[in-house]
Amino acid sequence: MRFAMLVYEPPDNFRERKDGREGPYVAAWRAYYQALMAAGVYEGGSPLKEAGTATTVRVKQGKRFVQDGPFPEAKEQLGGFFVLELPSLDAALEWAARCPAAASGALEVRPIDDTLYEDVVGD
Repeated sequence: MRFAMLVYEPPDNFRERKDGREGPYVAAWRAYYQALMAAGVYEGGSPLKEAGTATTVRVKQGKRFVQDGPFPEAKEQLGGFFVLELPSLDAALEWAARCPAAASGALEVRPIDDTLYEDVVGD
């Protein structure tokens, strides 16, 4: 079963990521990534730039509306995502708890709906 892990981080974590590779937060992420790879559960993912670089698009009554930045204002920002192949939700929650961002931010764990994807794109 595949799970998306949406990583929410406070501004301090974004600053540390930007400041370089030597900080403890980045070192913890490096170790976590290596553990995911060693376990063979990592399928992909990527860090994201800070929320101020986002653009939000909506279509209402056939008209496109574009807004700079994310729509909701929150203390934590979506900082990245990754996809893991795991046997159960319990396993996904264990990996989420090990993530460095869980100590200062939050992780949203969501099963991927592969059946919907197959219905849309075909086999």
